[in-house]
Amino acid sequence: MERVDVAIVGGGPGGTAAAHAAADAGADALVLEKGVPRADREAIGPDSTDAAGILDYWVDIMGIHPDEFDEGVLQCELTRAEFRGPDTAATLYSTGIDSSYDHFGYTFHRARFDDWMRERAEGVGAEYRVGVSVRDVRTDLDVTPGGSEPRHVVELASGDEVGADFVVLADGPQRTVTNRVLDRFLPDGSKASERLASHEANHIAYQEYRRVPEEVYNEVQDAIVFWWGVMPGETAYPWIFPNRDRVCRIGLTMPIGLDIDDFDVEAYHLLSSEDDSIPKGSEYIRRLLDWQYGDEYDIDEAFPLVEDAGKRGGTETYAISSTQPIDSPTEAGIAVVGGAMGTTSAFHEGGDHVAVRTGAIAGELVARGDMAAYNRRWKEAIGDEIVRNVTMADAVADYDPDDWNRIIGAADAMLAAETGDGLLSQPYRSGWESAKLLLSYKWRKRRTKRNYVGIDETEYVY
Repeated sequence: MERVDVAIVGGGPGGTAAAHAAADAGADALVLEKGVPRADREAIGPDSTDAAGILDYWVDIMGIHPDEFDEGVLQCELTRAEFRGPDTAATLYSTGIDSSYDHFGYTFHRARFDDWMRERAEGVGAEYRVGVSVRDVRTDLDVTPGGSEPRHVVELASGDEVGADFVVLADGPQRTVTNRVLDRFLPDGSKASERLASHEANHIAYQEYRRVPEEVYNEVQDAIVFWWGVMPGETAYPWIFPNRDRVCRIGLTMPIGLDIDDFDVEAYHLLSSEDDSIPKGSEYIRRLLDWQYGDEYDIDEAFPLVEDAGKRGGTETYAISSTQPIDSPTEAGIAVVGGAMGTTSAFHEGGDHVAVRTGAIAGELVARGDMAAYNRRWKEAIGDEIVRNVTMADAVADYDPDDWNRIIGAADAMLAAETGDGLLSQPYRSGWESAKLLLSYKWRKRRTKRNYVGIDETEYVY
């Protein structure tokens, strides 16, 4: 049987960051990635579907500056984020969080980023094996790491097996392997798959790569644009992210399983009285473009799909885990990182920065031969970020279009009244609605901070 110090299930940002950190510190690291095809990648690789944007302080969370990237990874440097409601708008030029990065943020090419992360890990000695599917992981808790027998046996779909002292689970928000592994360390009747993937909590995202008119591109090439309150559903929103060469990713996030009869169709810009069900992602995007630009442009001619971009035909659909993050069964020598541990937020539609950071922490501890500190370390590194996301998603869960108009209007007033001490420092200057926004956020954040972990480490049974 093949033996390694750490077997890493999944070759996305979390997995390759773990491999890099482990191998760089002298551990024998093996990444196992099943691989999927993409129109913009010559060979199969990880499922690189993502809106792919990083804010300034996320650079520090991730621990990788874009100056390190290969040519073509970085797409556009950003100066702002625009938040548009049904009838209101607000523009944010600063996150208000200290950062070493000089810009508001940047967009990047996710597939090229994943390839660069792979090469970075391989450059320090990690092995990245693509086209390999993991079926299961067997664990013997009586085995001591470093002995003649492996503590973990990773079963491959081919029938081969890999022995490892440690396992890092980085198989993304669908948790194909992770749920099966975690169930064995939870009490009878408590299944990770049931606790972390409820029908109401899961989201999907859909995006199209379109080449936009020059005038439109000039307006958005240094901005990320979000629309709130124009389509139904908890944390459901469309967006535009700029790429190079007048290409923009135009997409949306929405919960699965919505019933159109639960909503006032007339209240949402992207719904029609003729709809008998929630529109598909492609129809939503078409309606968004018609609404925003249809008076000036023929959408099919002026906003063509870029056929050789994305997963296929200039489009891609991907799952987002909107569950809360989980602790790992570290006493068993297992760490769950990135989207598999629930760090991908449906509120801001992304999680590459936290995937990289959690993977790097896991890899560092593997090289030391002791994972005990992992659950504490990831909370120290990304706890505040996760709490912000969970708090905001909870705060807006039941918003309707009128609520979004009210809240974006209040935010705009707060930005206009800002005195240099931060967005939320002087809410009384911008009216009672802004004060309520601040007080509600702080109250929810205190409550969330006490209970934002979906599975606590004390729940695992060894």
